[in-house]
Amino acid sequence: MRYNVVKDAKSIIHNSRILVNNPEKSKNNWNNVFGNKNPICLELGMGRGSFIIDMALKHPNINFIGLELDESQTATAIKNVGSKTIPNLRMICDDAANIINIFGREIDTIYLTFSEPWPKKIDEKKRFTSINYLKLYDRIFKKNKHIILKTDNKILFASSLESLSDYWYTFDKVSLDLHNDERHIDTCITDFESQYIKEGRPIYYLDASFKI
Repeated sequence: MRYNVVKDAKSIIHNSRILVNNPEKSKNNWNNVFGNKNPICLELGMGRGSFIIDMALKHPNINFIGLELDESQTATAIKNVGSKTIPNLRMICDDAANIINIFGREIDTIYLTFSEPWPKKIDEKKRFTSINYLKLYDRIFKKNKHIILKTDNKILFASSLESLSDYWYTFDKVSLDLHNDERHIDTCITDFESQYIKEGRPIYYLDASFKI
């Protein structure tokens, strides 16, 4: 699925009421950004924002932050919020590798929804479930570690099961075909996911945690 280039993306981002500019200044103060002490969940690679927007609307007592590197996708996510008032949602346009400069130990759950799979062996360190990123997550989780992943890519899914297991995560839920699973796993649907369902692709899902 291709995204259109948004010509005025920088202006949309800069003037948005929902996007946090200079997010490093909010490190260790994200509860103050939201004005409450509710749990904070972070989606890395939010794309057009459909998942994080729907999650915030569905769970008003949880705070959600969507992070996206691409300016056009971030601008589209902002536009998709439109006139809705969603006080428990914020967005960031930044690199996921910079999260330790943006957050202290403040995050309760990390969502990885249809992240870039980086299927080639040479690129495996770029995957959001590689050991490099798991070590970064250690520094921003509030206490217990909790990662939820959805993907249509077998290589990313298999490598994620392996890397998370090697890192002592346990799996609370695993599905090889999320939307045809006999168990009802409640989750909001992303833009990619909606298209993949129409195409009949299986969606892989895992819910992993490490309780301290």
